[in-house]
Amino acid sequence: MSHAAFLAAAILAFAFPYVYAATSDQWRGRSIYQVIIDRYALPEGADPNQCPSGTRTWCGGTWNSLRQNLDYIQDAGFTAVWISPVSQNYEGPTTPYGDPYHGYWIADASQLNSRFGTSDDLKGLSEELHRRGMYLMIDVVVNDVMATSITPDLSTYMFKEQSQYHPHCAIDWSNTTSEEQCWLGDTVVPLPDLNTEDPTVVAGFGDWIQSLVKEYNIDGLRIDGECRHVNIDFWPVFCGKAGVFCIGEVFGSDIDDAALYQGSNALDSILNYPMYTALLDAFTLPGPQNMSAVADMIGQEAAKFKDPTLLGNFIENQDIPRWANLSVDPQSLYNAIVFNFMTDGIPIVYYGQEQGFSGNSDPYNREAMWPSKYANSTTYQLITTLNQFRNFLVNNTQWATTPTQVLTTSPYGIATLKGDCVSIMTNIGSPPQNISIPVYTPYLASASLTNVLTCEQWPVGSNGTINAQYSLGGVPLVLYPTTLLQDSGLCGNSDTTTGSATYVSSALRIHRPVISLLTVLSSLLLGFLSSFW
Repeated sequence: MSHAAFLAAAILAFAFPYVYAATSDQWRGRSIYQVIIDRYALPEGADPNQCPSGTRTWCGGTWNSLRQNLDYIQDAGFTAVWISPVSQNYEGPTTPYGDPYHGYWIADASQLNSRFGTSDDLKGLSEELHRRGMYLMIDVVVNDVMATSITPDLSTYMFKEQSQYHPHCAIDWSNTTSEEQCWLGDTVVPLPDLNTEDPTVVAGFGDWIQSLVKEYNIDGLRIDGECRHVNIDFWPVFCGKAGVFCIGEVFGSDIDDAALYQGSNALDSILNYPMYTALLDAFTLPGPQNMSAVADMIGQEAAKFKDPTLLGNFIENQDIPRWANLSVDPQSLYNAIVFNFMTDGIPIVYYGQEQGFSGNSDPYNREAMWPSKYANSTTYQLITTLNQFRNFLVNNTQWATTPTQVLTTSPYGIATLKGDCVSIMTNIGSPPQNISIPVYTPYLASASLTNVLTCEQWPVGSNGTINAQYSLGGVPLVLYPTTLLQDSGLCGNSDTTTGSATYVSSALRIHRPVISLLTVLSSLLLGFLSSFW
């Protein structure tokens, strides 16, 4: 190679830096484990008794302690981890509402939260997740900052000009403009509302998130602070600068309102609060046991959302009571979990859900994880099996993009078909009952199905009928053609890729070149130097 060619090649190598950018298509196949950093794992040598239930101060979890305890998450088959915000939080005397252990009381968004570690620590967590084939999602707050008065010192924030904030006002929940521009919080801990219509705020947030994503190889963003509290045209610009998958919070059961926030003019996805509300109505014991609410919501979401397969499915998070606080029967939990894993959407499990945590509202639903000793509980085992099966389907079939169909619904249960998989969920609870749910499937009477949760063979009757019987209690069923389970690692079938304990997704990363002025100049230089070759 000539000196000119070598020089040109060297310039091009530096001119085309690569960034990781996990696409919506790749996130569709993921399953997410949600972590509050302060509460997931303690550094070695820390006092494990320092975080009783209801604590509203720091308990000591860090980015490093999460990194050192990823086996528990990966062994359950999860392929992504969502962590609480990484930005600097309020640093001052303890407020009447406690300390910002949760990470959501933002001060200077451009600085890292030193309570959780250093820049190298966060890079180490990102690198370790990627080494394991897992994605990193971080929580971000862009609607507001935290203060202790309605006249805060703006010099402590990333945005320092008064014009970059909306004037203080109480929210009128019947007025969209008021929801977007007035302040959350109260007079004890007010949350000054950022003026996201201001071009300097839009540009500042864009530059910050672009830099953060690149610096720490972040694969996705979960957007906190109620997307409805920010003008909707802010989101395409912000997420465009981030260049990664964005899933937002639109709190509430109104599907028409929620559906506005998925699409090219808003976000890639949102947390599926409308379906969460339907699952509460259908499965909690005691509860209304309105199974038709779920069937109806499946139909509405197919009609109103741009892509239901990208919605975030959950039954717990840091803002709502734990499932076990709302429902006394463990089978109600198992059936709701199966629904979230085996129908449209990305399943999200909040840390401790698999350990039966039962806290009510904040702070009791933000318990320390370590007292559970990260046990191999029944729920953990169920989730592990579901993840292994779902990962197999994602990596070997078109299951993830195939819409869910409702096969049947009754007062006692619902049956769905997604791809070749039939799932039957019931709300009858643990006690045995003389009830059956007939399900008409597309399978022939000669077909052999396997319940992947128990490895039991399941007969198909005439006209493709399956009967779910509950003489042993209200257990969920996940049925799949036996011959198609080959290489799944389930029910005696070999796994020619990896087992659940060492699962590495086959989803490929997309490397997108970042075009810059240097790139353009290097292209011109290459053309110039070519005249000397």
